[in-house]
Order: sequence, then C-alpha cells, then structure tokens
Amino acid sequence: MARDHDDLLRMLRMMGIPVPGSDETDDAIPVDAVIGDATDGDTAGPGTGGRHSRAKHAGAPGPGHPGGELFDTIARWSRRALIIAVVVLVILLAASYWWFHPALNLQSPQVWSWILIIAVVAAVALKVASLRSDAHAKLFGRLIIVPVAVVAAFVVGVIAGTPIIPGNAERYATVLQTTNGDFAADIEEVDYSEVPVIDRASAVLLGARAMGSIPEYVSQFEISDAYSQINYHGRPVRVSPLVYADLFKWLSNRETGIPAYVLVDMVTQQAEVVRLDEPIMYSESEPLSRNIDRYVQLAYPSYMFDQKSFELDEEGTPWWVYPVQRRTIGLFEGTTIQRVVLVNACTGETQDYAIEDVPAWVDRAYPSDLLIEQYNWSGAYVHGWLNSWLGQRDVVRTTSGTDGELGYNYLAQGDDIYLYTGVSSVTADSSIIGFILVNQRTGESHFYPVAGATEDSAMASAEGELQNLRYQATFPLLLNVAGEPTYFMSMKDDAGLVKMYAMINVEHYQNVATGNTVAACQDSYLAMLAADGTLSDEQAAASGAQQDVSGAIATIAQAVIDGNSHFYVTLEGSPEIYDFALPDLLGIVRYRVGDTISFTYMAEEPAADAGDSEGDAAAGDAGGAAGEAVRQVTSIE
Repeated sequence: MARDHDDLLRMLRMMGIPVPGSDETDDAIPVDAVIGDATDGDTAGPGTGGRHSRAKHAGAPGPGHPGGELFDTIARWSRRALIIAVVVLVILLAASYWWFHPALNLQSPQVWSWILIIAVVAAVALKVASLRSDAHAKLFGRLIIVPVAVVAAFVVGVIAGTPIIPGNAERYATVLQTTNGDFAADIEEVDYSEVPVIDRASAVLLGARAMGSIPEYVSQFEISDAYSQINYHGRPVRVSPLVYADLFKWLSNRETGIPAYVLVDMVTQQAEVVRLDEPIMYSESEPLSRNIDRYVQLAYPSYMFDQKSFELDEEGTPWWVYPVQRRTIGLFEGTTIQRVVLVNACTGETQDYAIEDVPAWVDRAYPSDLLIEQYNWSGAYVHGWLNSWLGQRDVVRTTSGTDGELGYNYLAQGDDIYLYTGVSSVTADSSIIGFILVNQRTGESHFYPVAGATEDSAMASAEGELQNLRYQATFPLLLNVAGEPTYFMSMKDDAGLVKMYAMINVEHYQNVATGNTVAACQDSYLAMLAADGTLSDEQAAASGAQQDVSGAIATIAQAVIDGNSHFYVTLEGSPEIYDFALPDLLGIVRYRVGDTISFTYMAEEPAADAGDSEGDAAAGDAGGAAGEAVRQVTSIE
C-alpha cells in the first residue's frame, strides 16, 4: 500500500497537481503533453514514447508557431517515407538539370537559383532532423548555419559586383579597351558593289519568299529567327537554318534531319534556299538530346555560354558559334568573352578555342548587346562611380534606335564584321560626339571623334526629304565616302521593299542626297559635298564629283529662283543644261551666244533624283524639257 501511495503521489505531481506536504514539482509536465503521448500512435512504445514531448521541451516550435506544424508533421514521418522523399527529390533534380541544363559554374545566376533552393531545403531537413533526434538535436541545430552561410555568401557576392565598391568603377571602365582611331585611314573607302542595301527585316521578308518557292519544305519546315549577318566569300550576307515546323513535323523528319538553310545576299537582294549534302541534325527545334543548346551545355557543363550565332565556314558548312562568358567583377558582373565553342550543325563535332585563336571565318565571337553594354560601362565610369551620378564629366553613352532599343549596325571590312554605333553625351539628345567600331571576332574597339547628327536624326532627315513618297529609312550604315564618314540608308515602302537610297554626311547633315540606285545616290552625294565645300577641288576631281567642260554657247537664258538670279546655258552639240548661280558666278554676264567658255560643273545634281525640285522646273523653262538634269556649275575658267 505504501508503494501504491507513493506512486499515486508521484503521478499527481507529474500532472502538475499540488500535493500537500511536498515541494517536488521538478518532474511535472502539462496534462496535454501526457494525453498527447498517450494518444500518439507514432510515439507509443518503449523506444519512442515521449519523443514528441521531449522535442517540445528541446525548444521546437509549437503548433501556434509559424512553420511549427510543418516541422512537426515531417518529424512524424516514418524512415521509409523520408527515404522515398529524398529519392524523389534527387530524381527531380537530375531531370531538371538535364532539361534546363544550367552551367555548373558558381558565377552562373541560374546555378545560384538552384543553390539557394537547395540551401532552403537543407535548412528544413536539418530542422526536421533535430526534432527527430534527441541525441544529435544540438548538432543538427548548429549545422543549420551552413545553408544560412551559403545565402549570406550569395548576398556578399552580389554586393561585391556593384560599382559603388571601391575599385569596381575602374574595373568596369576597362572591361572593353577602346582607343582613338583615324576614320579615313582605318576604314576602307566604300566599294558600292559590296554595300549591304537591306536590313534584317528585309532579309526576313526575302527569305520567306524564297522558302515559299519550295513547296516540299514549306509543309515541313520554317525558317529560324537567327538571320546572322556574316561575311561569306567576301560578301555581306544573312544566313539562317530551317527548323521543324512543329512537334509532329519533328517526329516525321527527325531521322533525316534538316535539309537546308536560307542565304540572303544583302547587296544584290537575292535569297536562296541552300540544300545540304549532309543534313543539319543539331538545331534549336530538336526537343531532346540533339537540341543544340542542351547538347553543347552538357558537353561543356562548366561553361557559361552567351548568345549563339549561326555561321558558315568557307566551304559552306553550317556551324553554331557559342561564346563563353567570364565574370570579372564580383559574382555576376563584368562579363566578357574568354573562349568560343564551335559546333558542327551536321555532325555534332565540337571545337573549343581561346578567344585569340578563333578561326578567321568566325565573325561573331562577341555578341552585339554585350559590346554595347561594355562600352557603356567605360563611358559611365570613366572618372569613377560618383562622377557617373553627380558631375558626369566626360560621361557618354551609345545612341539608341528609333524604337528605344539599342541602336547599332554592322560594317564589313576585310574578313571581319564590325559593330558600329554612335556615341553621345548623357545630356545630348540629337547629336553625337563620335562613334565606335568594334571587331566582333577580336573585340578590338576604336573611337572616332566626329561631331554630327545621331542616327535617328539622320533617318528623320532622309524621310523628310522624301516625305511625299512616305518612305521609311533603315537604320544607317556607316561608310567612308571620299574620306568622309557618311550615313547610308535604304528607303523602304510600306511593303518593306527598298525603293530608293539616301546619303547624309555625319558632320554636315543639313542636306540629303538621294538616288534610285546606289551609284546615282553616290554621284548626287559627291556633288553635294563639292558644292558646299566639304570636298576640296582636288578631292572632288579625284572622286569624280566635278568635271571640266568647254565649248561654244548654244543658248543662254536667265531666271530668278527664290530671289536669286540664275543663268542657264547649253553648249553646241550637247543636250546638258548648266546652271550658273549669281552672285558667285557673276562672270557669266560677259558671255553671249556663240562665245567659247570653259567651266567646272558637278557630275550629278542632287535634286535630280527627287524629280520635283525647283531646279528641275527651271530646267524645263530654260531648256524646254521638264525633268532634265541640271548640272550645277562651280567655277568659270
């Protein structure tokens, strides 16, 4: 009876009920805990009884604590359930890696998104383990600091890449090394047989028309959006592979592959579908192992690839060109290119080159957007981070396109493609201080100081010159014409077809020269430069802009145009009409019909191509043939 009495008192004390004559309450536990232990099937038994209650005493969050119910629920899972959960998680991670194929590189943002997810899962797992194990609860609790440290390292890495960190602004400014150049010496004078006259949009239109001429391809394939501009056999072209039209077309043709690519000559505007002896097996439209992005990433798992391009070698073999990124500032910033991986689109053969060893036929090792970003870093942080916000001394940026996107174009020189864009002050909105040319294979960058109009201003000026025709200008090309930096634009109608051409001097952009052909536009432009004194007499003669003539005067007539007097002269045996403008050529008043005269005139009248100028109207009055070209005289011998 005494033993039973003592046991009863001990039970009452454990239940928290005061027992007269006893101060021993050290072993008391709440009633709900006792009930919970008695009714919890998972914790019943000699080996597990009281585990749940001890976990609560060990400091685990209760049901009212945020996340407490989740941890408690997972803690009550059986060992088999936990093993199954871990196996499923590993399988999901492996499948996700194969499908999304992130670069296994600690400088990859995509990898860090995975690392952060794993860190959160690890923190939860360690918390659950601490709830399930009394013996190692403190150890697991301390190990939680590891995933927390991983998250902290990510935050530090991001902050370390910001320009505000001392020394970072200088690193940003030197990622792209740009030197000053001499435009006339560095850039070859234009060869009009090699001037690309269409832009990407027109190339896409021409490619679609060429594709439509091959019915067996149209029903199974489409043209990729790639349309890379390259130099192929010394000519600027755009090239793009075919892709499977949809998943069912892939199922029907996956064994035979993609039979052709589209090639558009940007000079002649000729588009053709080039059939391959060996089909393309590795493409963007492959959904599984031959998907080109997945294939190359799994072949080089630690490489971070930038924007790829589709190119041809000199034999016409199609290759995928994959630039390999390297971060130079902090964890994710200061991107540049250190290597290039080439993948044969037909065989899957890969070649890995350091950037300085890339074959000469490769044109686009450095993506255009990356080069623009790199130059803008140097323009913004030339005198440090604080100056980029406050004083802004010497701070510059590249010009934008008319649609608000990056504004740039390409210039073919020798075997290489150069990216061109204007450079303006951060406070300027319609003028440039110069422009840059960057070799897209080597990354060599040069700045040319030339004050003038921005590209969009030049486009607006050209469109205004032909506003009655409502043509739209393409983004300008930069050409060297008689040593002068010149904007060249194609003028397209509403259907996207090129109808005319325009040239504007970058420095002297008030006047526009137009023509129905590139040659006519050139003649008009040279004549305009000679007339306004941009070209000297020697330069004009060398370029063919000015010509000398002499003969007997057949007719002479006077007219007043816009308040200025003009004498219109024809020579015996010649149908040309020559315009002597006063007062510059006042000496013409001494001549009469039959007199012999020698003078210099511009080879092509700028207004002649427009067809609606006052000069043409005057020519009609003086010569009796409306619409005839009038030659503007520059000097009388």
